[in-house]
Amino acid sequence: MKLAVVGVTGMVGQVMLEVIEESKLEYSDILMVASERSVGKKISFKGKEYTVISMQDAVNERPDVAIFSAGGSASLEWAPKFAEVGTRVVDNSSAWRMDPSKKLVVPEINASAIGKDDYIIANPNCSTIQMVMALAPLHEKYKIKRLVISTYQSITGTGMKAVGQYESELAGATGDYEKAYHYKILDNCIPHCDVFLENDYTKEEMKLVHETRKILKDDDIRITATAVRVPVQGGHSEAVNAEFAEDFEINEVKSILNNTEGVIVLDDVVKNVYPMPLYAKHKDEVFVGRLRRDESQENTLNMWIVSDNLRKGAATNAVQIVQYLKKEGLVG
Repeated sequence: MKLAVVGVTGMVGQVMLEVIEESKLEYSDILMVASERSVGKKISFKGKEYTVISMQDAVNERPDVAIFSAGGSASLEWAPKFAEVGTRVVDNSSAWRMDPSKKLVVPEINASAIGKDDYIIANPNCSTIQMVMALAPLHEKYKIKRLVISTYQSITGTGMKAVGQYESELAGATGDYEKAYHYKILDNCIPHCDVFLENDYTKEEMKLVHETRKILKDDDIRITATAVRVPVQGGHSEAVNAEFAEDFEINEVKSILNNTEGVIVLDDVVKNVYPMPLYAKHKDEVFVGRLRRDESQENTLNMWIVSDNLRKGAATNAVQIVQYLKKEGLVG
């Protein structure tokens, strides 16, 4: 299998290489691909030095798989060009997620939806991935009617520029320094992830609405979300209030989640055990805790979900899709 990592010089691209190495994904050749401004840069990986090549040069190489972390506009332009030469694209941007002809995949939930004719496969948004990992088995058992979501999203979700802003502020920078946000992020929470839409929700908030419905295959789920950027680097956290059609027992909920691949329950308030980004950083699992019945409404559960947004929320999920493609014989 010839593998291309597109957007390799970016934050997610770098984590992608870490995950590929740790996963022991087998390949015959790996191409380091990025935009024109990064062509020619050297990248060390697994004891070898690679030269970053251009998108067109990568297409000419006809890789079996290309994992994209290059942004929406690049994916819209280049993913079809890779697909035309027979490359299967796993795209980490929002470009293809809501395209009805493209599969939106979290492998533990719906990998089987991928068929031999799927050459562009969408990786869901990071905050969606971790949430549906916990919700999918509960939806199957109790059927979700409504979700109220509040996210606490890491600055790493914005990229290197945001981390640079945070580090500059931590070092005491004032005045003229490069900013990813309209406001200071150190010692602050900004209720503004992505751009505002006509309905006054942000694009990030609406991703949680639309992507969740698509992955769970249920357009009747009512969903509302507030997404907040917080000065954290370890991962995204989410407070989720889930109303079900059927009643539940907390112990049964814990049992279901404990038996869900990729989910770890951390829920012992007597010992102050609950998920936190501090524990999720550099891990591939989704951590769930603070499980409790909503006493203000019937059949409703409160839960706290945490995961490393650069790992399971992006790189790990994409690599798992590639592993599935390989296992099913859809790539070499």
